[in-house]
Amino acid sequence: EVQLVESGGGSVQAGGALRLSCVASGYTGSTYCMAWFRQVPGKEREGVAAIDSDGTIRYSDSAKGRFTLSKDNAKHTLTLQMNTLKPVDTAMYYCASDVGLECYEYTYWGQGTQVTVSS
Repeated sequence: EVQLVESGGGSVQAGGALRLSCVASGYTGSTYCMAWFRQVPGKEREGVAAIDSDGTIRYSDSAKGRFTLSKDNAKHTLTLQMNTLKPVDTAMYYCASDVGLECYEYTYWGQGTQVTVSS
């Protein structure tokens, strides 16, 4: 069974930075995708950044230029470096994953880590 464990959330002031990590367990190979989503209470979940099994990375418009996604295949760890944070980035951030070359839907989800950005 695949499990995802996130860490790295917290509270920062606007302009600050945070690094989120997600460790995946249960995968035996490297043909899987991973992604970060975020959700604010009362709003729909929003994709932030995703990486396919071939290393192709996609960012949301809000993440481009400020967030950097990376993946360590050996450690099955996904990292989201978030710089120049804004209050609108405040949300619960979730790691997601699924088996496949390219993924647009995800089966496995972490428990979430809270990011709070104050002005």
